[in-house]
Amino acid sequence: MGITAENGTYTIEVTLSGGSGKASVESPAKIQAEDGVLRAEIVWSSPYYGYMEVDSVGYDPVNETGNSIFEIEVPALDTDIPVLAETVAMSEPHEIAYTLYFDSATMKPADTLLVPGICLTASVLAAGAVLAWILKRKKR
Repeated sequence: MGITAENGTYTIEVTLSGGSGKASVESPAKIQAEDGVLRAEIVWSSPYYGYMEVDSVGYDPVNETGNSIFEIEVPALDTDIPVLAETVAMSEPHEIAYTLYFDSATMKPADTLLVPGICLTASVLAAGAVLAWILKRKKR
C-alpha cells in the first residue's frame, strides 16, 4: 500500500460519482490508518446495498439495520477509485459502477472534532446555569 499516515483514526472528505446520481455517501468519512493501510467506513444514503467491491475485493455490510455501512480498504488517496455496489432497491439486484474520491487535503485526526463539540456543550451548560441563577434571583 505505502500510504503515508500515522496509525490512528481520521476523518476525510469523500465524494461519490456515477450511478443514477440519486445515491450518496456520508462525508466526511471515518478512516483508520494502520501500518500504511487505510480502511474507510462508507455509509450509504440507502439501506439497500448488499455488497461492495473495491480492487476486486468484495465487502459485506457491517450493519443489519439502517443505511448500509461498509468498511473498505482504500487503495489510494487523491485519485478516482472505481467501486461496484449491488443494490436491491429495484425489482431485482443490480450492480452499479461508482467512483469514490478521498481528498487527502481534508484528512484530520478524528480527535480534533471532539474539541469544538465539547466546548459548545460546556458553553450551553454554562449559559443554562447563568440563566437559572438569574431567574432564581428575580423570583426573590
